[in-house]
Amino acid sequence: MSRLAVVHTRAQVALNAPAVLVEVHLSAGLPALNIVGLPEATVRESKDRVRSALINSGYEFPEGRITVNLAPADLPKEGSRFDLPIAIGILVASGQLNQDSINHREFLGELALTGKLRPVSAVLSASVAAGQSGRELILPVRNVGLATLAKDTRVIPANKLLDVSAFLNGQLTIHPAVCNQQNPDLVYPDLLDVQGQNQAKRALMTAAAGCHHALFFGPPGTGKTMLASRLPGILPPLAEEEALEVAAIHSLAANQPSPCWKQRPFRAPHHSSSPVSLIGGGSIPRPGEVTFAHHGVLFLDEMPEFQRQALEMLREPLESGDVMITRARRQEQYPARFQLVAAMNPCPCGYLGNPNRSCRCSPDQVARYRHKLSGPLLDRIDIQIEVQSQSTKTLLEQPADKKSGLSSEEIRQKVIDVRGLQLSRQGKLNAHLQPKELQRACQLGDIEKQFLVRICDKLNYSARAVHRILKVARTLADLDSTARVEKPHLAEAVQYRKLDRDKN
Repeated sequence: MSRLAVVHTRAQVALNAPAVLVEVHLSAGLPALNIVGLPEATVRESKDRVRSALINSGYEFPEGRITVNLAPADLPKEGSRFDLPIAIGILVASGQLNQDSINHREFLGELALTGKLRPVSAVLSASVAAGQSGRELILPVRNVGLATLAKDTRVIPANKLLDVSAFLNGQLTIHPAVCNQQNPDLVYPDLLDVQGQNQAKRALMTAAAGCHHALFFGPPGTGKTMLASRLPGILPPLAEEEALEVAAIHSLAANQPSPCWKQRPFRAPHHSSSPVSLIGGGSIPRPGEVTFAHHGVLFLDEMPEFQRQALEMLREPLESGDVMITRARRQEQYPARFQLVAAMNPCPCGYLGNPNRSCRCSPDQVARYRHKLSGPLLDRIDIQIEVQSQSTKTLLEQPADKKSGLSSEEIRQKVIDVRGLQLSRQGKLNAHLQPKELQRACQLGDIEKQFLVRICDKLNYSARAVHRILKVARTLADLDSTARVEKPHLAEAVQYRKLDRDKN
């Protein structure tokens, strides 16, 4: 009878699923079950779940000393995902299963005391990694929806420990799960619902076409939130690789895929959100809203009402597209390539500059309100557009009136075309261009250079702001199907930095 068994499984480290070998050794001695290999509390508790699950499933729990090693020993192990592989290892080591039956398979799952399999989190990364290693994955039925999104992986679903052992012994046939995930078209609110606001609509289309960050400010009730909520309706669907990455992120918090998993995420946290909930963190690092908005939109309504510390922590991910969370014993990196869309009032009461209502705020109150958004943070927001009040006549026009502009579907198609042009020209969207890449993609003539130098020197723009202006101007030229960036494009891009001009 074999006294040693080796079972393949996967740990969870951020979005990665490093391979773990569960080594089970049986030896003579007083009855004991010890788990080594840097297990945290949940993993250490698995010995009690595994013992009860084996006995209640009708198996003989071996006598003697059982040592379970989770290798590599220096990798932290957490969660209940190791229950099933530990149980399989004990069955193999005690001779109740054959080692050959598990060599080309990986196992994940939590065990109930009855032997039933319960779902675990973050299975998509493990499924992708298992497929790349050429092994099939056995896991709980409720995890199948996510695991089968990895099309190259053979996924075997099981309801209980008895089913797994019968399958390994050849006594039960379990057909591999098939991905039946559908991608229904979502019905988004149409941009035609927003009456007037033609400049703001063009700014929104520009932001979508180049993946630029945008900030809408103006009096209450002018349509800032309506504009932002319609951004997902004019964005292209996720590519296959992007959709898998987004699904892997959301699998950290859910056991099932989203019903519309190829749609871009739209996250709108409340302004009372803490810095940790927004950026991520905790004693055991966890992703925040910026990571759950990866490849999608992060909408911050009433932006100055967020904690200043939380807003300042946005600066790094806005620039780099990822978040590095460092703690005393652990360091995790999460992706955060999101598109920021924010809304704010011009002052605490909201009516500064409104021709129909007077502002009740003192200059000091306005200054304190505006200073909640620091200069470095505003520098990173490409488009800052004022949304003005509309007349009652404009509001009463029919939504389908073409005077209101293009529909969301028409704009979406144009955005898809423009993004395709950018990807074919430079391999990335305009908002993600590095300085050297920007010089090649946005070569200016002498007249355009002189114009930009004169404007930027007069308004005392930073180097980052100048680069943002060039990126937006490049997108405006793409929308106009123009190969070169011309003076009107630069002038419009400068007009989209209203708050920068106000600070000057």
